[in-house]
Amino acid sequence: MGLRHKRYLKQNYKVIYYNLLTAGKLNSYLSSIDERARLLFDETVKSLAEKENVTEKFKAENAMLWVQKINNIRNLATEIVNNQIIFN
Repeated sequence: MGLRHKRYLKQNYKVIYYNLLTAGKLNSYLSSIDERARLLFDETVKSLAEKENVTEKFKAENAMLWVQKINNIRNLATEIVNNQIIFN
């Protein structure tokens, strides 16, 4: 996720990108972004799965529907992370 933010900075905010790069802070900045994005993604997936009652029991009862629902939840969580962290 940090690499996506790097591409976004490089394409849209070149001054910020090159300032971080020349100051030697780009890698630590991207690492921080990656960590925040992964935490938000994990928390969002967990809360949405609980909200929609997508549990291990549900997985055992209907695996195909569970896969469909969990993929939808992961896609929504990715959109949330992109909007709040990656492309912000």
